[in-house]
Amino acid sequence: MYWEQTAAMRVENKTSTFQDIKRGVTQSCVLSPDLFSLYSEIIMRNLENHPQIKVGGQNINNLRYADDTVLIAENKEDLQKLLNVFEEESRKKGLELNSKKTEVMVISRKQESPKCDIFINEVKLKQREKFKYLGTIISNDGKTYREMSAKLLRQRSTFKIKTILTNKHISIETRKRALQCYIEPVLMYGCEAWTISKQIQNKLEATEMWFLRRMLRIPWTAKKTNERVLNEANKRRSLIRTIRKCQATFLGHVMRRAKLKHLVTTGKLEGKRSRGRQREKIMDGLAIWLGPGKVTDTLTDVKDRDLWRDMIAKAYKQGT
Repeated sequence: MYWEQTAAMRVENKTSTFQDIKRGVTQSCVLSPDLFSLYSEIIMRNLENHPQIKVGGQNINNLRYADDTVLIAENKEDLQKLLNVFEEESRKKGLELNSKKTEVMVISRKQESPKCDIFINEVKLKQREKFKYLGTIISNDGKTYREMSAKLLRQRSTFKIKTILTNKHISIETRKRALQCYIEPVLMYGCEAWTISKQIQNKLEATEMWFLRRMLRIPWTAKKTNERVLNEANKRRSLIRTIRKCQATFLGHVMRRAKLKHLVTTGKLEGKRSRGRQREKIMDGLAIWLGPGKVTDTLTDVKDRDLWRDMIAKAYKQGT
């Protein structure tokens, strides 16, 4: 379809000379995504025997979603080797890497992120402290605090459908449903991967109360407690419980499918454990929310779909 294509321009009854089309696939062609996936897979297969990180005994050096590709390595030298192979194989297929759209980030527990000088054709790539990947902000400390802060600030500043949520002529029940349908899903985008610390939980609860106070038109000078506001709205706190429910439901799908996400969730990285207190993991918070028990017990229960649904429903109802 695409080899040796020519095209001409016609204006009224006059036709220009035919010219060769030197571009690749067209955006509107149904064959374009298949060809892109084919080329991408061929290029990535050349990275299989190159430097990788091991999670649960399995080697991983890249993550792919459509045309968004992430290369992963343990150190700067290995990452440069991966990028060189990726760039060379892409060039053989007639593709080029855009150095302006390619960035580097080092994920570390250190206060100051280590420098990482990576080059594409002698062009130094920009090192970032954070960047947005698939709609979610990834930060160099590996935490979700920046993502949560940016999302909460954005939701407060825009406060979409404000005219509906603050309209006294609409019943409070209808406005609460509008909040649940149009505001909370945007706020909770990507919540399945959040590690909810006490600090993040406080921010989420404060945001939930902020929306309720705006809906009821309660000024800060009124000095009403959160309990009184909840009573006036005939509502109980539900944002944290909804997030936990989404996480538990997603965990059930991941564990039962036993694919790469299962390995990343349950696998261990090779090497020594860092000094000091270890970071809280998603599994730790879910094990506490679902009830008393160890993480290993939770992973055992998740295999029984009916039991897992009952555990989630019970935890959501109790609000633990």
